[in-house]
Amino acid sequence: MRELTTDVLVVGGGPAGLSAAAEAAGAGAEVIIAESDLHLGGQLVKQSHKFFGSKDEFAGTRGFEIAKILMNEIAQNGDRVKTMLGTTINGYYGDEGVVTAMVGEEEYLRVIPQKIVVASGAQERLLPFPNNDIPGVYGAGAVQTLMNVYGVVPGKRVLMVGAGNIGLIVSYQLLQAGVEVAAILEAMPRIGGYWVHAAKVRRMGVPILLRHSIKRALGGEIVTGAEVNELDEKFDPIGAAERIECDAICLAVGLAPTNELLWQAGCAMKYVPFLCGHVPLRDKYMRTSNENVWMAGDVSGIEEASAAMIEGRIAGLSAAKALGLKVPDEKFDGYRERLRDLRAGEVGEKIRAGVEAVVVGGWEERT
Repeated sequence: MRELTTDVLVVGGGPAGLSAAAEAAGAGAEVIIAESDLHLGGQLVKQSHKFFGSKDEFAGTRGFEIAKILMNEIAQNGDRVKTMLGTTINGYYGDEGVVTAMVGEEEYLRVIPQKIVVASGAQERLLPFPNNDIPGVYGAGAVQTLMNVYGVVPGKRVLMVGAGNIGLIVSYQLLQAGVEVAAILEAMPRIGGYWVHAAKVRRMGVPILLRHSIKRALGGEIVTGAEVNELDEKFDPIGAAERIECDAICLAVGLAPTNELLWQAGCAMKYVPFLCGHVPLRDKYMRTSNENVWMAGDVSGIEEASAAMIEGRIAGLSAAKALGLKVPDEKFDGYRERLRDLRAGEVGEKIRAGVEAVVVGGWEERT
C-alpha cells in the first residue's frame, strides 16, 4: 500500500480548499490537495455569473475565472503543492495520525499529515415527493454541471423548485442557454436569494410563485409535467393541485455540510439551523476541537463562495503557523475584517448568529 507524508493535507479542491492550500504553501508548508472530482475548482467551475462584493473578493469576476486565478496562485508555489484528483478521503485514524483514501476505484493509500484542513464542501438536499426518482428530476448542481461543464441542457422546459440564490442563478443560466423556465416555486412567503437575481428572471417573464411547492412529478419513464400546490402558513397544501407542463424538474432546496470526516476526527459538533446542519465548534482561526484539524467553507456552515475563500485563507495560515512557520498576525486581522464586512447588514444576520453559536469565545476577539 502506498503511503504519503505531508505537512498539510487539504481535503477538497474547491474555493475554500484552494485558498487554504495557497496560504499554507505560501508560508512554506508542503501541501497535498485531495479532490474527489477530476478537476480543481469545485463549484466555481460551474459558475458563469459575476461575483458581488469588493475587489478583494473578485467583484465583477465570473466564478470559473476565479478558479483559474486560485490555481495560478497555487502554481506559483512550485513543488510545495501536490494535487491528487479523483481521490476520496474515506477514513481518519487519530491514534495513528493516518488518513486513508481511494484513488479512483483501484488504489487504496495512506496519508500521514501533520495538519489537516477539511474543505469538503456540501451536498444537495432533496425533497421527498412521488416520482422524484424518475429521469428528468435533477439537483441544481447537476444542472449546472450539465450546462456549464459539458454544454448539455437538461430539457426544453424546466420547473425550478427553490428561490434562493442557487435557484435564481441557475434559472437565469437556463434562460441564457435557451431553456424555458416554466416557473420558480418557493415554499416560503418571500424570495430567499438576492433581489438582483430575482429581478433578472422576472424581467424575462418567469413567474416566481411564493408559498408553493411541488406535490408530485408526472410521467413514467421520464418527466412529463408536475403537480404543484399552494401552501398555508403551516406549509400544508391549499386547494386542488395545479398542473405545470415541463420535461425537467430542478431542485434548489438547500445544501447540507459534508461533515463525515469531522465526525470521524472527533471534532465537537453542534446543530445550527442558520448554518444548515451539524458544524464543528471552532476558534477564530478556524481550528476545531481536534488540535490537528481545521475546516473552511461550506463544511463549516453554508455560505457564499467569497466567505469560503476567506475562511480557507485563515485556516491555511493557521495550520502553517501551528507547524512553526512564520505567519504575521496582521494577515489574520485583515482576513477577519474582510469576513466581517461580507457578513455585515441584514443579509448576513443569520450567518452572524450561526457563527456566534459555534465560535469558541464568540466571533469577535475577546479576552
